[in-house]
Amino acid sequence: MQPNPRDNQLLSALPPAEWERWSQAVQPVHLTLGQVLYESGVAMTQVFFPTTSIVSLLYGFEDGASAEIAVVGHEGLVGISLFMGGGSTPSRAVVRNAGEAFRVPAAFLQQEFSSSTAVLHLLLRYTQALITQMTQTSVCNRHHSLDQQLCRWLLLTLDRAPPGKELALTQELIASMLGVRREGVSEAAANLRRAGLIQYRRGHITVCDRAGLELRTCECYAVVKKEYERLLSLPMAR
Repeated sequence: MQPNPRDNQLLSALPPAEWERWSQAVQPVHLTLGQVLYESGVAMTQVFFPTTSIVSLLYGFEDGASAEIAVVGHEGLVGISLFMGGGSTPSRAVVRNAGEAFRVPAAFLQQEFSSSTAVLHLLLRYTQALITQMTQTSVCNRHHSLDQQLCRWLLLTLDRAPPGKELALTQELIASMLGVRREGVSEAAANLRRAGLIQYRRGHITVCDRAGLELRTCECYAVVKKEYERLLSLPMAR
């Protein structure tokens, strides 16, 4: 089956007139695990719209450690700096679930952002939702337990993954994304397994009780989910 660009929520939301132009510019691309889409401080040349892939936006520290500040899947795009005027960011974008995506050149995106009211409003609303996720991630990592953080992280990943309850994730990857020690993730995962919420085998997590995860997590997950749903469901501007 050929990848479908309209499987991305932002591309799907484009009105017919805009989509006619965009359909000539989008190019399919397969993203591989660990692929770096952009580095900190480096000017971007294209923007990516994931469909079945998931991309982590990471902040790196001087000692080489990093932590995830946001996650992007089929609901969004990677490369907001291209239309926000910065050109680059202090974060880096790394593929953490391989899959399909579509890309468009930087010049095309900037032209559309400047000339189309519908595109401008859609991308600004998405940016507001992404900023909400970044803010809530920071609050969660500061004030909530690792069990709650892991539940939030799993739910956000599940929302962006292809249909199914199994996630290809190692404890090392989760620890790196959350910016914590692997031992802490092992203990938190064991707690969720004992509660019957997940099953875990090396490199794979199966969510057995999504509703239970939602009850166990903090309010941060619901805040992010509701903001995405609210902003991306607003009527399109003309």
